[in-house]
Amino acid sequence: MKFILALIIILLIVLAVVLFRTLTLEKKTSVYHGSNDEKRSNDYAQKLQKMIQVKTVSYRGKPDPDLFRQLHKVMEGLFPNVFEHCEKYDIDGNLLVRYQGKHPEKQPIVLISHLDVVPAEGEWTYPPFEGRIVDGKIHGRGSFDVKCGVFSFYQAVEELIKEGYEPECDIYLGSSCTEEIGGDGAAKLVKWFTDRKIRPFMVCDEGGTITEDPISGVKGNFAVVGIFEKGYGDIKITAKGSGGHSSSPGKNTPIARPARFEAEIERKSPFEVRFTPAVEGMLENLAPYCDSFPLKMVFHNLWLFKPILKKVMPAISPQGAAMLQTTMCFTMQKGSDACNVIPQEAWVCANLRFIPFEGREASIAKVRQIAKKYDLEVEEINCSDPSGSLDLEGPQFRMAKKAIETIFPGVCVLPYVVTGGTDSRFWDKYVDACVRFEPVNVSKDQLSKMHAIDENLNIDTLPLAVDYYKQIIFMQESR
Repeated sequence: MKFILALIIILLIVLAVVLFRTLTLEKKTSVYHGSNDEKRSNDYAQKLQKMIQVKTVSYRGKPDPDLFRQLHKVMEGLFPNVFEHCEKYDIDGNLLVRYQGKHPEKQPIVLISHLDVVPAEGEWTYPPFEGRIVDGKIHGRGSFDVKCGVFSFYQAVEELIKEGYEPECDIYLGSSCTEEIGGDGAAKLVKWFTDRKIRPFMVCDEGGTITEDPISGVKGNFAVVGIFEKGYGDIKITAKGSGGHSSSPGKNTPIARPARFEAEIERKSPFEVRFTPAVEGMLENLAPYCDSFPLKMVFHNLWLFKPILKKVMPAISPQGAAMLQTTMCFTMQKGSDACNVIPQEAWVCANLRFIPFEGREASIAKVRQIAKKYDLEVEEINCSDPSGSLDLEGPQFRMAKKAIETIFPGVCVLPYVVTGGTDSRFWDKYVDACVRFEPVNVSKDQLSKMHAIDENLNIDTLPLAVDYYKQIIFMQESR
């Protein structure tokens, strides 16, 4: 009886602490305001339009550097000061520009975004390579992903040169032409630096953005800064058998075994679920912005609710769940070429995104262990390890955070796990820090149209993106 009474008292104390912490947490709002300078917005949109009109689609196994050199030529006309006063390097169609600083011996910074885009299939409202400007939006493939980024830092340097500004250190503008196909364009840019023993202080790439309502129950626009990205893996799982006619089938055919394997993976993920400091920081920082009291209580008391949140996170946000573990998604499958033939071989392909605490080797080992139960072979096709993490206490993250708070006042800054892939992964082991943040504001609808039909971007976000890159350059004077 005494034990039960003591337990009740402890539970009441815990409940009181949780309620007190939640009730005393100040309610906050995170609000984004676009630029009210219509002239800048329209002038910038017309420049970005010309970049969109160069159809720089990259195809795996079909490199075409001359296609990207057409875009280089267009950019030379759009940014005459940059190409007149800066050093230009064409590395197999990948573009690198050096804006010389007062102290070239100091570690430089590198601003990067890729020039290539994915194909634009399907029926678009406006032609995908026209860059039409309608109702305050610019439409077209690459408007958001990610020619807006290339435009923004080129425009920032264009204006700084025109104003006679001399940066503290060298500023490099780098753009690969193979990011969308996972090619080696960025690796060639990195090699250019390693060959010259130039070690950048920081690289600024795409990754997070200013995004709308990041989790169900949290309203507002938040700047999510990618501090690391998950690893990438394409694997092939193969079943072999004797084949035969479908009229007299045996058990465990090459079609059935992969199906059972897929069902087991889908039913219960084999990968560990864990909260990293990045995810904990993101959720804790989101707590004051929650509309829902229960959600605010959970996010502000992770010390108590983490075990529960691990279970319910997929229902709250699949994107959030992907930040807690390695993910595996089945993407391709093939068996027989005829309906009445049992194949001698069937295979399924899967894409994995490896979380750092359970990287490539450990994750694939778990897949192999399950595949072995069904007599399946596992082959690694294209795999890479997760990146290192940006130090949340380091100067590079602090610079990015301060620049965001200066240019986008009222927007909350959050650390973020990049679940997709970027060119930053090629820089990761060579540069001091990679900041993965594209300084544009996008709605949920716009985010869903990346790589899909009707990609578009609000033009009033362009002046602020340009100002963000200027601010990053200015901040090098303080180090």
